[in-house]
Amino acid sequence: MLDKVARTAEARDALLTFAQARADIVSGPEANVPLATLLGWVETYLMREHPDLGRTGAVCPFTRQAARIDTARLAICGAGPDEEERAFALIRGSFGALDAIPCKPAMVHFRTVIVGFPNCAGERGVAMLQSIQKRHKFYSLSRGRMIGLMYEGSDAPGLWNRDFRPLRAPLPVLAIRHMVEHDAPFAARHPLLLAPYLAKFRLAGAKRLIDHLRGQG
Repeated sequence: MLDKVARTAEARDALLTFAQARADIVSGPEANVPLATLLGWVETYLMREHPDLGRTGAVCPFTRQAARIDTARLAICGAGPDEEERAFALIRGSFGALDAIPCKPAMVHFRTVIVGFPNCAGERGVAMLQSIQKRHKFYSLSRGRMIGLMYEGSDAPGLWNRDFRPLRAPLPVLAIRHMVEHDAPFAARHPLLLAPYLAKFRLAGAKRLIDHLRGQG
């Protein structure tokens, strides 16, 4: 229990609001290139429209809303490919830190944590982060959370345009957020997500799934 509390506290200390990130980039003792890269990618890619997305709106409308109401947090982890347990501890603690982000009760589902790993850009680093994502798969789903990995060479296809690669980022990123009702397309694609999704959203979720599958036909 103490270890869990310590990990959560460490993760919470590492997380920055967008305003804090901008201030750190501008007035920090030295240039924080990884943080500037992460913030720039979030603001100019995730929160913007893209001509190849296959639908209207931002690449990640969830992140845009989270930024607007100040429930998004950013962090940089310096762990390299041989430091999986260090990276794992930060991500595990980030689940608790996610739940501690202050917001109105009706807005809790917009909480999100985005962690950049500038020292994991190579093949070994990405493989390490994939291992961390896999180790958290059941942990996250059992708590109604989503954990996603984005990196420069990601070949994961888009939901609305399979030729688009929405999970590409200039540095490797692990992101944690709440599962929401609009995740029906993800639940339809990933069998492990389907049961937790339906358990959480029941009839409303089932309707969204049916509507999504009909639209794919």
